[in-house]
Amino acid sequence: MSVVDPPVAEKHALWEDALAIPSGAFLMSFGLFLLSQIGGVSGGIAGVAILGSYWTNWSFGLLFLILNLPFFALSIVRMGWMFTAKTIITVVLISAFSVVHAYYLDVSSIGPLYAAMFAGLAVGVGMIMIFRHGGSAGGFGILAAYLQATRGIRAGYTQGAFDVVVVLASLMIVPPFILFCSIVGAVLLNLILAINHRPGRYFG
Repeated sequence: MSVVDPPVAEKHALWEDALAIPSGAFLMSFGLFLLSQIGGVSGGIAGVAILGSYWTNWSFGLLFLILNLPFFALSIVRMGWMFTAKTIITVVLISAFSVVHAYYLDVSSIGPLYAAMFAGLAVGVGMIMIFRHGGSAGGFGILAAYLQATRGIRAGYTQGAFDVVVVLASLMIVPPFILFCSIVGAVLLNLILAINHRPGRYFG
């Protein structure tokens, strides 16, 4: 009886990372842009940045970058310089793209439920691309990637737990229907992560 050797992971080439990371960041920033346009919320540090943009005159992109700074230090210590470099690039790109969308898109008439669902799918797919190329979208995503790499806890579960906390914190400022739409989007996002990003599922 022959024993089949397990598949060997082949590392992504530099040019593949150079295409995938900006693409993932673009998808994530577009989903977060849609949420901000309907007055919705997201989970994680992105959700905190969106809420902060409602409370202040600061842009989402600037707040997202500032809030991620402490997590970069954690990333250097726990995940290494390569992971941290890719994460910093991702965060900077998300912040920059979130500003660009407003100049080219008018989504003032988009339905909130449709926007939130599309946002959840876009952010989820974008996060998968970033994770699979050795980075993260910063914030709680760093912790999610660390726990999956070292403890085998699916990133979707960790991310989902933090998302619940942030969404609950928005109860006082977000209308009930918009909050419902945001929760639907968050569920779709975390289902994508839980199903597609787990130990042993992907070998690239």
